[in-house]
Amino acid sequence: MLYMSVQSPVGSLVLHEEDGAITRLTWGDAPAEDDSSLLREARAQLAAYFEGDLTRFDLPLRVMGSEFQRAVCDAMSAIPYGETLTYGEIAKLTGNSAQAVGNACGGNPIPIIIPCHRVLGAGGKLVGFSGAGGVETKVQLLRLEGAAGLLI
Repeated sequence: MLYMSVQSPVGSLVLHEEDGAITRLTWGDAPAEDDSSLLREARAQLAAYFEGDLTRFDLPLRVMGSEFQRAVCDAMSAIPYGETLTYGEIAKLTGNSAQAVGNACGGNPIPIIIPCHRVLGAGGKLVGFSGAGGVETKVQLLRLEGAAGLLI
C-alpha cells in the first residue's frame, strides 16, 4: 500500500493507494510518504475541490466491502456537487433500510471523494459523519459546495 499526506481545510488527510486505485482516505498523518502518479493526481483533485474548482472527482477507486457497501458508495458518488439525498432516498435506490444505509455511509472508506457528507437524515437533518470533526466537518464540506440551503 502507498500513502500520501494532504493538507486540507478539514485537517490533515491521508490518501491510500493499492494496486492502482484509491482505497481509503483517512484523517491524520501518513505512516510513510510515497509517490505515485495516482497519489499526485488525487492530491491535485482534492486541492481543486477545496478551492471550489472541482465538482466531480475522476479517480480510480476501489471500495473494499460487501456488495451492499459498494452499492451505497455508488449511490453516494452519483449525488451531484452541491446537492443532497437522505438515507431514506438512498435506501429506496438500493432496496434496503435507511438504518442499513446509514451504517454503510458510516463505513465509507473514501470520504470526501465518495461524498457521504451529501447524505442527510430524515427531513434534511444533519446527522453523523465518520471523518474527524464529525458533523462540523460535514457542515464545512456542505458549505464549501453551497449545498442544502440549510446552512448558515
